Amino acid sequence: MGLNKWFEKGLTAETYKADLDAHKDNFNHVYNNFEIPNDEAFFQAAKEKNLRVIALAEVWCGHCMLNIPILLHILEKTEIPVRFLRRDENLELMDQYLTNGKSRTIPIFIFIDEDGNEVGKWGPWAPATKELVDELKVGLPPKEAEDYQEQFQKLIKASTKEFTENEKLWNGVYESIKTTISNI
Repeated sequence: MGLNKWFEKGLTAETYKADLDAHKDNFNHVYNNFEIPNDEAFFQAAKEKNLRVIALAEVWCGHCMLNIPILLHILEKTEIPVRFLRRDENLELMDQYLTNGKSRTIPIFIFIDEDGNEVGKWGPWAPATKELVDELKVGLPPKEAEDYQEQFQKLIKASTKEFTENEKLWNGVYESIKTTISNI
């Protein structure tokens, strides 16, 4: 199936947001508190590219909770339409965008032109986010360890707090997505 068909199959941002559950408050916090920079030249240049975005995501995903509100701000300013596909229901497409060739890590933002050609891809995280998560993972025991699940839950709690409150991360996400769009 071509990317135009995938786009047409996708959910609107409103439908995606309506499905939020565990991350709803944090998602809305990021969305309501992120201040998009005054980047009028970038916004205008992006508008002229006539792009659309397919976002592979899941409402339960912490990285999505961080990245999607910032993406939505960019898309509102640039008038770029977006459609969301749930990763777990669209593995045929997801498996074309594996992280490191093996992992179904999300979100993945696929930028397409008017003809449905992929012209750019972003995700699953900004460099600053990956650096933070890698730091938090230091000392995490192997999955077979007796206390792995307990330690993993602590990591999730710490990363969720950072994703929700760390404006430096938010700005890193913005700059990373901006760079992807600018390079198209």
